[in-house]
Amino acid sequence: MPVSVARRSLLALVAAFALGTSCASAQDDIPIVAAASDLQFALTEIAEAFRAETGNELRLTFGSTGNFARQIREGAPFQIFMAADEQFIAELHADGFTLDEGDPYAEGRIVIMVPDGSTLTPDPRLDTLADMLAAGQITRFAIANPDHAPYGMRAREALITKGIWDDLQPFLVQGENVSQAAQFALSNNAEGGIIAYSLALAPAVGPRGSFALIPEDWHEPLRQRMALLGGAGKVAQAFYAYVKTPAAREIMQRYGFVLPEED
Repeated sequence: MPVSVARRSLLALVAAFALGTSCASAQDDIPIVAAASDLQFALTEIAEAFRAETGNELRLTFGSTGNFARQIREGAPFQIFMAADEQFIAELHADGFTLDEGDPYAEGRIVIMVPDGSTLTPDPRLDTLADMLAAGQITRFAIANPDHAPYGMRAREALITKGIWDDLQPFLVQGENVSQAAQFALSNNAEGGIIAYSLALAPAVGPRGSFALIPEDWHEPLRQRMALLGGAGKVAQAFYAYVKTPAAREIMQRYGFVLPEED
């Protein structure tokens, strides 16, 4: 190969490598936020407002708090963890995975929600659900998996309080997280389900059915907490601070979250 051709090939290879490194670095600069599924709509709005104000991008991933906690222990590259149950943050902090004890950002609520056309009527004390269950008229009822999803745990507690947990179990359809539980609850294959209030208030969900708030003293509180994880960069730190601003708090309130000062 002529020297000039070889030199051009080498320069092209170096340029390609430099471009690839630059792209990888740019992607590394975009923090990944692991957030509980009840935040799917509220946090998306907050992130959009943050990007409009600062120009900084974020990668939001939504799922079960328990699953995220396990992934963090296994080395997942998250920079912020927004949990639906503060106990998961406390345990991660005790084991050295968070920068500090974090901050409470909201308290959630659960609702019984039914799709349009369902034979089940939502009522706060779940009387209709209990009556239909006793009459053999429930075929499927959705909740999040209580083994690792806080909203599933609270749904189970509410059903135990009502005294129908054992009888309802054969008809339960469990979502991997509360967002998936909402999908199941609003499908044509279920009479309804127990989901997050914040999801029921979302424009993409609420018009598809009707809901009723379950008494908050029927279950343990859904005290939600966030924390910065080891290796959190400047953009992650800036977004963490932004979640506590009045603009972000107003969005959280619109989705039915109780803010810490209101407890």
